[in-house]
Amino acid sequence: MAFDVDFFVIGAGSGGVRAARIAAMHGAKTIVAEESRIGGTCVIRGCVPKKLYVYASRFADDFADAAGFGWSVGAPTFDWPSLVAAKEKEITRLSAAYRANLAASGAELIEERATIVGPHRVRLARGQDVSARHILVAVGSRPTLLPGVEGLEHTITSNEAFDLPVFPRRLLVVGGGYIGVEFASLFRRLGAEVVHVMRASNVLRGFDDDMREGMRAAMARAGVVHRFGILPSRIEKRPDGALRVMLANGEMIDADQVLVATGRLPNTEGLGLESAGLELSRHGSIKVDENLTSAVSSIHAVGDVTHRVNLTPVAIREGHALADSLFGLAPKPIRYDTIAHVVFGTPELGAVGISEAEAVQRFPKVDIYKSDFRPMKATLSGSGERTIMKLVVDGATGRILGAHLLADHAGEMIQLVAVAMTMGATKADFDATVAVHPTAAEELVTMRAPAVRYENGRPAAL
Repeated sequence: MAFDVDFFVIGAGSGGVRAARIAAMHGAKTIVAEESRIGGTCVIRGCVPKKLYVYASRFADDFADAAGFGWSVGAPTFDWPSLVAAKEKEITRLSAAYRANLAASGAELIEERATIVGPHRVRLARGQDVSARHILVAVGSRPTLLPGVEGLEHTITSNEAFDLPVFPRRLLVVGGGYIGVEFASLFRRLGAEVVHVMRASNVLRGFDDDMREGMRAAMARAGVVHRFGILPSRIEKRPDGALRVMLANGEMIDADQVLVATGRLPNTEGLGLESAGLELSRHGSIKVDENLTSAVSSIHAVGDVTHRVNLTPVAIREGHALADSLFGLAPKPIRYDTIAHVVFGTPELGAVGISEAEAVQRFPKVDIYKSDFRPMKATLSGSGERTIMKLVVDGATGRILGAHLLADHAGEMIQLVAVAMTMGATKADFDATVAVHPTAAEELVTMRAPAVRYENGRPAAL
């Protein structure tokens, strides 16, 4: 059977663009369809603008710390429209770079919505059908909202938070995951009064408990007010435009904006996947095998749309591997067990591998190495910041099972720890490494004695 193209990619985000570029460079005739801006969630409304705003927020700490180092500065002021404009300029540049890279690879870009109408057939919004030997769904995910909350239409999500016309002096953040933590932290440092509410009893479910406690304490020191085990029940818009939020316990909170960050779901609605014979999970995700192929052999999926590891670098690696597998070289295997995660609060939380609690459940012998200290900068600045580092070690083999850092630049450090763990590093390898002094990272190679030891799930004598 002759096809119009070898590869049709739906979605020009990080995963889709990488897959299309590599496929085209292998000689496959490739089309990419995108109904929104080129670059996807990460570039346009996710990782990139978020990190830029995090950088902006940290200047508040720098101004406050300066006096301890002999600097005298005037009262700083912050201009929200200037930050929004600078952000927009940068993401426009990046979007153009994605577009140029696609063109240079030989892939064709069509800027309109595409849906699937069969195992090998895609329909463009204009009504034109295109047949393809292989179809890739790389449409990412979308924010989810709280069901059954009256007045939910008055809220915003992370999609809108970057472009608010007026800076919210009072912000209510709903959701204790990494997105909620990051926005609560950065808006507080930019000058907003922030109340952070969540269903859970602590922030960052799924991360190591010591890191969760450390992040919660850091947010509280910055002035974020937490409400745990509670969610909004009603949101009312007042005549002056402000929002009055009633929590389920009857507490009333007034805010200028309510940011809902209660998770993300695959953006598969209305794509026509069922018509191609695909059955979606209860989350709306596409189930794929180890080769990133769905139950229909001609349809593939990468990134957030599979609802497995929702991280941009994972989507990129999967897209590259799929294109190599379909049209070129044998793909390099993807290691999902040593993927580093970073929460860009202040300080940052970096993690790779498993937590202390997970290790105790899975391994008969576990040693925990931990360091909790005041970072060097804080000794002169006078801030109350703490740095916490933890290594989770298999007591039988010495292999590093997990590393968890709550520290300035934890994202930079955890990337390199992930390399070591991917290579199978042991605690002895860390001990044999000469420290770089004075740094926070040297603590990773100078923790000599375990703080806690477990045997068969129970604390044991050291």
